[in-house]
Amino acid sequence: MASVMASSAATAKLTTKPLFLDSTIHGIPLTTSFKPKPTTTTVSATMSASSTTPTPPPYDLNNLKFAPIRESIVSREMTRRYMTDMITFADTDVVIVGAGSAGLSCAYELSKNPSINIAIIEQSVSPGGGAWLGGQLFSAMVVRKPAHHFLAELGIPFDELEDYVVIKHAALFTSTIMARLLARPNVKLFNAVAAEDLIVKSGRVAGVVTNWALVAMNHNTQSCMDPNVMEAKVVVSSCGHDGPFGATGVKRLVDIGLIENAPGMSALDMNTAEDAIVRLTREVVPGMIVTGMEVAEIDGAPRMGPTFGAMMLSGQKAAHLALKALGLPNALEEGETGKLQPDLVLASAEGPETAAA
Repeated sequence: MASVMASSAATAKLTTKPLFLDSTIHGIPLTTSFKPKPTTTTVSATMSASSTTPTPPPYDLNNLKFAPIRESIVSREMTRRYMTDMITFADTDVVIVGAGSAGLSCAYELSKNPSINIAIIEQSVSPGGGAWLGGQLFSAMVVRKPAHHFLAELGIPFDELEDYVVIKHAALFTSTIMARLLARPNVKLFNAVAAEDLIVKSGRVAGVVTNWALVAMNHNTQSCMDPNVMEAKVVVSSCGHDGPFGATGVKRLVDIGLIENAPGMSALDMNTAEDAIVRLTREVVPGMIVTGMEVAEIDGAPRMGPTFGAMMLSGQKAAHLALKALGLPNALEEGETGKLQPDLVLASAEGPETAAA
């Protein structure tokens, strides 16, 4: 794997010893089912502490009237803030393409360092990829250990069995990680935006070419509709397996000759697949890291079906690869973050390994 040397301009812009906002990748060892501690509720002075009657809202629902506003103010607030974000993230530290479970996990891990600006590009109106439901549109999400440590860090309840845990509804994962992530000031999600191409300079990926998703889907029905751009020091491609908008980063690398071919993912084998996805998560060309199921498209790794642990830990690994590329402390270089727990040491793929189906 080609290593990335952060430029002097990149390292000058970033803090070399970041203040992490959350616990590190070490995780929390669990022996029983994890249930977050209940939040404390303040009881009104007029109510008994043992009463089950909810506290009434601070307004009269029988005689409700909203504060007045002009329609133009609403339009200006949305437009000004969005355009400010577009200006801010036109040149950023990391662009993550695809807001599925791997992309969101990568963004969450990266965002712990407040000195890194992170733009997330998602072609769908609703981010989350396939992580809103389990397999075959069922609700429950199965997560194999040791990825349950990541769920515990996020505060997501689950039922624990010997080798895996179960979240009662996959949407708990997606909604929780998005709520935690998007509240951070160094993150912006641009949903309903497609990455149509890559910026490549001297053989190095240096950003993405963007357009509204609806425009990208209708190029063959309209005259020329030119795109926009986002420069970035690191691009993380987490576009999922092949499909209409799937594996777009990998397929573009093949088109422009930066990688020779992408054989596509092999048939399902959960036990082989999840280990392979995390192991093979890497910087595939200078400036571009591939994570999640898009990894399988490059290496021919098996599909994993309705288990999600590898998506989360592949995203975490991609985040630490990005930190490494930026010249910042990370969990993949010895001595940077201390000794990791054995079951959370992330394997790295330094060579062009191909997972066996």
